Amino acid sequence: MAVYTTVNDGSAHFQATTYTGNGGAQTITNTGNSNLKPDWVWIKYRASGDHVLVDSSRGATKEIKSNSDGAQSTAANGVTGFVTDGFTANGAGDYNGNGGNYVAWQWKANGGTEVTNNDGSVTTYVQLNSTAGFSIVKWTGAGNTSGTIGHGLGATPDFIIRRNYSVVTNWQCAFPKQQSAQLMQLNTTNGFGGASGMTGYNSTTFTDGSGGDSASSIAYCFKNIQGYSNFGTYEGNGAEPAGPFVYTGFSPSYIMVKASSEAGQNWIIGDSSRDPTNVAVRKLFANTSGAPSTAVGDNNWDFLSNGFRIVTQDDGMNKDGVTYSYAAFAQNPFVTSDSIPTTAR
Repeated sequence: MAVYTTVNDGSAHFQATTYTGNGGAQTITNTGNSNLKPDWVWIKYRASGDHVLVDSSRGATKEIKSNSDGAQSTAANGVTGFVTDGFTANGAGDYNGNGGNYVAWQWKANGGTEVTNNDGSVTTYVQLNSTAGFSIVKWTGAGNTSGTIGHGLGATPDFIIRRNYSVVTNWQCAFPKQQSAQLMQLNTTNGFGGASGMTGYNSTTFTDGSGGDSASSIAYCFKNIQGYSNFGTYEGNGAEPAGPFVYTGFSPSYIMVKASSEAGQNWIIGDSSRDPTNVAVRKLFANTSGAPSTAVGDNNWDFLSNGFRIVTQDDGMNKDGVTYSYAAFAQNPFVTSDSIPTTAR
């Protein structure tokens, strides 16, 4: 009998956790079915405030911001460590301000242990979670535009988020199986464009097309894992409430959507921690520090047992004829490894 999925509990590899800041030192404990010691933590104050990203490859206090082109900085009062089922944070406003409401999206890699990778012409340092199809890749540019970067996934990536974090520059986001020579920028509203950057993707490497400097870089690389993660596209139909249905093969815990065939729209993020019931209305935007949108009728969706459905006609998610790219991670699979259907949301 074929196995539908190898990941019965998505919370072992990804969790979205909400918490209230206390203005001092605090341990943020996850609440999923499995313990999760994260290697990549993306935090957003659920009001006006920067998106702050830390990982165990660069070090807990080293922050970069998805809504900014600024270089890495040290946040001594930010995330201070990664623990068995969560992380520790101090009293900085973007992380743990007194009385502030926060969400932390967290992914597991390899517990902070990097492996040297020489698959490409540039030496990389890789944390790999092969079960979840996720790697964190760190390297220093080779000073040319043809250096190849080993990513460790063992398959062509379906989604890559990358930054030259030691310099001021835009983020780069690739959906290699959708556009092999074009990128989007996580910190802007641009759609796919032909700016120099990553290209030449295969099962072991990609080309560091923007490596003309010697900047330090980080990439978060993903491949589809049936029942756990899904990266793809859909086309808007402009209908409401019968917008597009997107089959992912699982009940989503997290979805990020971006209009990719035209510019002007935000990177929209939703999760089941902030929206445990449908209709899901609490959206955050990766490219802006602004407060979340919670308006009914404004870029809303239903999280279903086997995917998601857009239920409004807003341009950010469902403009007629526009192509949208998305990344989604599971709360639980539609069918378990024992071929048992899970309960619908």
